[in-house]
Amino acid sequence: MDKSTAVAASQIRYELRFTGLFDRGRGYAFPCDAGGKVDVDCLTDRGRTSYLFARAVVGTELSEPIVLPVP
Repeated sequence: MDKSTAVAASQIRYELRFTGLFDRGRGYAFPCDAGGKVDVDCLTDRGRTSYLFARAVVGTELSEPIVLPVP
C-alpha cells in the first residue's frame, strides 16, 4: 500500500445504521469506526439518547445495525 492509499484509507468515515423494521424509511445513523464502535462521549445529548434508544429496540422496532462507509 503506498502512502496516498494509506492516507485515503484513514480518511474513510463510517456510520452505524439502524433501519426500521416496519417502516424502512425510518431509522437512525451514528458516526462510528470501521468496527461499528460509536464514541458515545462525542454525541450530543439528543444523539446519545437516540443511540441508546436505538440499541434498546433492536429486534422490536429496528433491525440489527450495519456499518456503512459514508461517501
